Amino acid sequence: MSRGRVLVAMSGGVDSSVVANLLTSQGYECIGATMRLATNEDDRPGERTCCSTDDIADARQACWDAGIRHHVFDYTREFEKDVIDPFVAAYEAGLTPNPCVACNRHLKFGALLDRALELGCDHLATGHYARVTHDERGYHLLKGVDGAKDQSYFLFGLTQERLAHIMFPLGEMHKATEVRALAERLGLSSAHKRDSEGICFVPGGDHLRFIEERSGHTAPAGDILDTDGNVIGRHEGALRYTLGQRKGLGVAAAHPIYVCAIDTHANTVTLGDSDRLMANSLVAADWNWVSGQAPAGPIHAAAKVRYHQPDQPCVATSLPDGRIRLEFADPQRAITPGQAAVLYDGDEVLGGGTIESVE
Repeated sequence: MSRGRVLVAMSGGVDSSVVANLLTSQGYECIGATMRLATNEDDRPGERTCCSTDDIADARQACWDAGIRHHVFDYTREFEKDVIDPFVAAYEAGLTPNPCVACNRHLKFGALLDRALELGCDHLATGHYARVTHDERGYHLLKGVDGAKDQSYFLFGLTQERLAHIMFPLGEMHKATEVRALAERLGLSSAHKRDSEGICFVPGGDHLRFIEERSGHTAPAGDILDTDGNVIGRHEGALRYTLGQRKGLGVAAAHPIYVCAIDTHANTVTLGDSDRLMANSLVAADWNWVSGQAPAGPIHAAAKVRYHQPDQPCVATSLPDGRIRLEFADPQRAITPGQAAVLYDGDEVLGGGTIESVE
């Protein structure tokens, strides 16, 4: 007797392939689904992006190996609207966006989860390294036990309603020692497939070229300034730079200098000493509390302001307009507007939002 019907998100990689086989062996009725998010008509040699023909073929083969059906769902229009367009707009506004957060919120655990429920599935399963638990207080989103692969940072947008239908079968496993070994024992063709890196829809990882091609205009040259406002050089497009960047600045200096500010309206990049990058607090907008309930007052917790950063002790305070202020026990380096700030209590994700300003 089936333990339930599960739609398995199939990327063609080792993680989703193992998920499909694990759940099938555990007695679940599984259906494989691959999301087509980009057309890739202009892929360049050596610059493979998401949704390539090879990835879809790999996903289909993985479903065949697991003995389950495979579907391809076209969400290119939704991906353009909810991920790519905001990504380009954010960079043009001088922000550094995190498209994986938007993709998880709107596509994987938005459109695809909705499709799973429409198909009569009880759950959507993915290969994310995170965990979901449940008790009398509700559903809880936890870090994956594999600290090197934990992906909870990108999942703070999940709600109680969504978590009720989500499965992360790899959350209790370590990728290097367990997942790949299991894939090898199962004889999966993806057992040694390389992990994807960078922004999946940007060919070659060149975000500036991608933005220029999307916008139809070349990023203009402008001034590089010091922290006193003096012109010390020229840049070939402010979008080439990121906060905290040290190398490739195009300016010679007797001591290390870093990108301290990017002003796309004035088209300037400001360089300075590392102490100019330190800040004690931030304000984040578009905040989601995973529990669905904001705390009554300030809480002591820990936060990450970038992926793979160690948890940093802080105090989180809800502001009247729904934004959140995080005040850190120790100054943080290069807090970057546009990136995600994610709040934790030990292994549990309390919530997260988009960094709006640094104080």
